[in-house]
Amino acid sequence: MEDQKKNQQLKIELNEEIGQGIYSNLAIISHSPSEFVIDFIRVMPGVPKAQVKSRIVLTPEHAKRLLGALKDNITRYEKQFGAVKDIKEGPAGFNPMAFGAPGGQA
Repeated sequence: MEDQKKNQQLKIELNEEIGQGIYSNLAIISHSPSEFVIDFIRVMPGVPKAQVKSRIVLTPEHAKRLLGALKDNITRYEKQFGAVKDIKEGPAGFNPMAFGAPGGQA
């Protein structure tokens, strides 16, 4: 039985390029009956065009597991570091094109 458990362990490799990560400050989530698609985007100040940096495709079951894992991790984060500020969309809230700095001049 112990040997069976050893054989069932999953070894996960993380190569250097993926390990560096990709910064994203915007995510767009869409779904179909069979899958969820999460596009991670980086929006830069003064640039009217943004590029999808990574796309993750999940089954609905895995999307629900991800939601649970995120909730669990946010709860643990807030216990350690305090509440995460909830940013609302709209005129007084989150705007991915507004970085809070005055417009630059050449």
